[in-house]
Amino acid sequence: MSNGGEQLHDLDAWLGPFLAVMGRKTRRTWAPLYLRGLLGPGDRKSLQPMAVRLGLSGHDQLQHFIASSAWDDGPLWSELARQADLLVGGPEAYLVIDDTALPKKGMLSVGVARQYCGALGKKASCQSLVSLTLAQGEVPVPVALRLFLPEAWTINPQRCAQAGVPEAARMPRAKGEIALSELDRLRASGVRFGTVLADAGYGISAAFRHALEARGLRWAVGIVKNQKVYAPDVQLVAPTGRARKPMPDQEPREAEAMLADLPWRRVTWRQGTKNKLSARFSALRVRVADGPVFGNNRHLPGKEVWLVGEWRSSGERKYYLSNLPARVTRRALVGAIKARWVCEQAHQQLKEELGLDHFEGRSWTGLHRHALMTCIAFAFLQHLRLRLAKQPLRERKKKDAQPSRTAALAKSARRAAGHYRADLCLPHPSRPMSSLPKTLQAAA
Repeated sequence: MSNGGEQLHDLDAWLGPFLAVMGRKTRRTWAPLYLRGLLGPGDRKSLQPMAVRLGLSGHDQLQHFIASSAWDDGPLWSELARQADLLVGGPEAYLVIDDTALPKKGMLSVGVARQYCGALGKKASCQSLVSLTLAQGEVPVPVALRLFLPEAWTINPQRCAQAGVPEAARMPRAKGEIALSELDRLRASGVRFGTVLADAGYGISAAFRHALEARGLRWAVGIVKNQKVYAPDVQLVAPTGRARKPMPDQEPREAEAMLADLPWRRVTWRQGTKNKLSARFSALRVRVADGPVFGNNRHLPGKEVWLVGEWRSSGERKYYLSNLPARVTRRALVGAIKARWVCEQAHQQLKEELGLDHFEGRSWTGLHRHALMTCIAFAFLQHLRLRLAKQPLRERKKKDAQPSRTAALAKSARRAAGHYRADLCLPHPSRPMSSLPKTLQAAA
């Protein structure tokens, strides 16, 4: 059997647990077809081009499968969580919280509004998805993608109804609230991880940090440079004058000022594509000014945590907070903070090779189900990649050398889908993910 045929056989077998929770036979038929459309060649992974490549007479049945609200895809999300845990879950794993934007023209598609779009680096008309990614050993598996509804939508119930937004999702919710809800769902599904990571978009929220703390989780998050912090020896003293509550015996300082005079030491966290990735870091135990409010809207000191500064070669400085243990090494602290980058790689491949941002429908259900299918396809690719990494090198070379008709098809597919870059390859510190296997594209 050709390598591509083997991989498609693997897809059928690997999908078994997903198909088992899908109910009707028609859905068990269309799910594998939709995934083949995502995994196969072609610049566009929207419904009509996929239907043509799959040899279908039209795209109506794919449309019905992906956008119908008559069936519940919750069991599929739960199965994705279980499969991701089998691939990369464990106490050493990270759960990375972030968001990713999908540029979108027109105002009828659900959640579209003018907001910051990371893909364009500016404010633009787009949809914004809150993303949770399980990762270990620089191998990420996205496990949640949930749409954030801007105020322009939540204040307009009729607009939400027309886009099929469920009643429960129409209430205004911050991205941090959405992320915490998805985190709880993943934990209930049995997903194992040791540390939660998030950028400053989430880390600046004291409520978000406190919520992670209340769940007994370890975390490392970005913050802004003017975040107020106290020295770790701060004490509460008896009130004086008109004050009625105990007050700290020192004033808080901004994170930037707190680290400015400390030594900054170079730390290397991984091998890049050309050189080792390193920067200068400074770290200090502090107590964040995020406790109860006292006079003049100031905050009492909260729990003791790490304050970390990063001084990049460009001159830019970034700041972070983490509740990792006080005895953790600086290298381990930096390694945790910098592990967040794998979610960016996952977002890129979800879009460039699996068509996350190619969905042209307007409904809440259609968008989320398309996102679900791209995540399942991504998890399958990581399954292939990790399995290949376990094969003896001699066996891999022998398979690669076998001539087959699939190789010719793959060559043709490469001409038709020039954006695919390389065959599935072995894990490497500088290559946490690889492009879609060309043999799989051709066979699909």
